[in-house]
Amino acid sequence: MKNLPQKEMLLSCGKGIQKRIALRNFGKIKPLDIEDYINEKGFIALEKSLFEMTPLEVIEEVKISGLRGRGGGGFPTAKKWELTAKNKENIKYVICNADEGDPGAFMDRSIIEGDPVSIIEAMIIAAYAIGAKEGFIYVRAEYPEAVKTLKKAIKIANKEGYLGKNILDSSFDFDLEIRIGAGAFVCGEETALINSVEGQRGNPRSKPPFPAKEGLWDKPTLINNVETFANIPAIIRNGGDWYSQFGSEKSKGTKVFALAGDIRNSGLIEVPMGTTLKTIIYDLGGGIANNKQFKAAQIGGPSGGVLCREHLDLALDYDNLLEIGSMIGSGGLVIMDEDTCMVDIARYYLDFTQDESCGKCTPCRIGTKRMLEILDRIVSGRGILDDIKRLEELSDLIKKTSLCGLGQSAPNPVLSTLKNFREDYETHIVDKYCPFGVCKLSENNKAKLGELK
Repeated sequence: MKNLPQKEMLLSCGKGIQKRIALRNFGKIKPLDIEDYINEKGFIALEKSLFEMTPLEVIEEVKISGLRGRGGGGFPTAKKWELTAKNKENIKYVICNADEGDPGAFMDRSIIEGDPVSIIEAMIIAAYAIGAKEGFIYVRAEYPEAVKTLKKAIKIANKEGYLGKNILDSSFDFDLEIRIGAGAFVCGEETALINSVEGQRGNPRSKPPFPAKEGLWDKPTLINNVETFANIPAIIRNGGDWYSQFGSEKSKGTKVFALAGDIRNSGLIEVPMGTTLKTIIYDLGGGIANNKQFKAAQIGGPSGGVLCREHLDLALDYDNLLEIGSMIGSGGLVIMDEDTCMVDIARYYLDFTQDESCGKCTPCRIGTKRMLEILDRIVSGRGILDDIKRLEELSDLIKKTSLCGLGQSAPNPVLSTLKNFREDYETHIVDKYCPFGVCKLSENNKAKLGELK
């Protein structure tokens, strides 16, 4: 049982609500047992692709499915594959982005540790579809168990004829290697990741050109994250129409969320796109811990935004979240109760992104630092009302002018907390008081707390 994934990570409640596709094998197989994987319909999709479908037909099936990138941006997966396949270069690459860096997120790590062979199968299918012969899995160094599991899985796949020369006697060749990142959050951005794989500093590149045209070593490169790839074998095996029956109109399929925070049941869930926040919190999460009231949910990590009570009936998908200034991100979902200080939450996430900024572009490097200084003033009791206007102006500037997604999304937690919990800011600034006893507002906060007692 030592090699089985940690079942406690997976929430088993919510029968009829959850639909496991990316997590279909989680806890059911021994991660490094090829026979276990085959018994769960493993490699059927690969055989179907290599012997029954042309590369264009594989891409078309992914297009029919409506699968969008699960790394946060939601770009149509088939579109990426199509653009890379159309390039006439002889050398192409496939990369799996396993640089999962959002606080509170552990979906990709769990899939790698619990079902590594599905990622290998998916990458071979992708390589066949676009005409690549070599691939890389980029994993952060903080995931030593995932790295160890992947290394063993690749070795076993090579031995069994699923990697290397003449895969399954199909005349198709594909080799796969692991690259270990140093833990820089910005390397989750695809061009920064490419630089890191090449051995350079993990700074983003200007786009265009996009990786589909000039990526790794200036060759066409396809990059998808772990969860995106995890869906591919099921899509090819069952068909794009089957997959598209799940989810919402413009966001097909399922999404894995890492449920954490002030909630009774924490762990991984996989639900159809468009499931409401209320269903996730109360039907799957069991409600707020310690009989407290729900206050907010941080979705999408540092790149996302804060949802409030009025969003409980919101169908969580790409477009609905973008409309309210947030995003799904990689799938972290942190639930917060009534005692949470939203100014402190905004400061926490901005401190993270400011620290993780690569520093290449001025808006992100300097802008996030100025924003953090303002938030530090507010939580220490030195804020003024004009600081709110400054935060909003800086946020707008940084979002419009930053080079990559890190800077473009860094202000989201601040903007969403200002929009939904402005009174928290005003109380800190006007009354020099944190109603939740979280922020360090000198003796005034202690006096206010004493009055309440």
